[in-house]
Amino acid sequence: MTGASRGIGAAVAREFAAAGDRVAVHYGRSREAAETLVGSLPGGPHVAVGADLADAVAVRAMVDEAAADLGGLDVLVNNAGIYVEHSIVSTSYDEWRQAWEQTLAVDLVGTANVTWCAVRHMLERSSGRIVNVSSRGAYRGEPRAPAYAAAKAALIAFSNSLARALGPHRIAVATVVPGWTETDMAVKSLAGPRGDEIRAESPLGRVATPADVASAVLYLASPEAEFTSGTTIDVNGASYLRL
Repeated sequence: MTGASRGIGAAVAREFAAAGDRVAVHYGRSREAAETLVGSLPGGPHVAVGADLADAVAVRAMVDEAAADLGGLDVLVNNAGIYVEHSIVSTSYDEWRQAWEQTLAVDLVGTANVTWCAVRHMLERSSGRIVNVSSRGAYRGEPRAPAYAAAKAALIAFSNSLARALGPHRIAVATVVPGWTETDMAVKSLAGPRGDEIRAESPLGRVATPADVASAVLYLASPEAEFTSGTTIDVNGASYLRL
């Protein structure tokens, strides 16, 4: 599970551990947070594995380490992502290019590389589940971070492609698309002057909790959800509706 040291990733790790699964918690920089999370999970043994997802060599080593520690891989949850503001109106050309390179390297290419490596282990068992965590911004757009929205939209297309390619190997692939969620990434906006406006976007009058998203991920990774392969599930409290 990538990007699992906090927020949605940590909530997903807790859901899987509570269901009796062993979990590999990936971290980029927050090793201490990942190890603390691993130590708090029921069951196990669980493991923390680190890698910069922009480093293809490190990604392969990380996935192989997780598979060795867990005795194989049944489920991959691609949750890691970075968000770098780079409005096309206000950034310099250098800032613009750097934001695109950094964001795509982690949010899209890094995810693709993790998936390729994990699928090698799933093919050995002729079974598996892959759940990719996208964003409402893939549909609505992110004017302050267009690279983030583009990467998250591409992730949905990536999931659809893999669902077709991996179905014959009994590997199901689906996508969860959260809206605003109570994570460290969103805390500043939710606590600021726009907080009430953001919560009012949903007729439920709130934003998602990490547990809301984790519940959807757990279902899509379950044996019962095989025929939902290719599905995209919105978890945004009807704050954004699409056909």
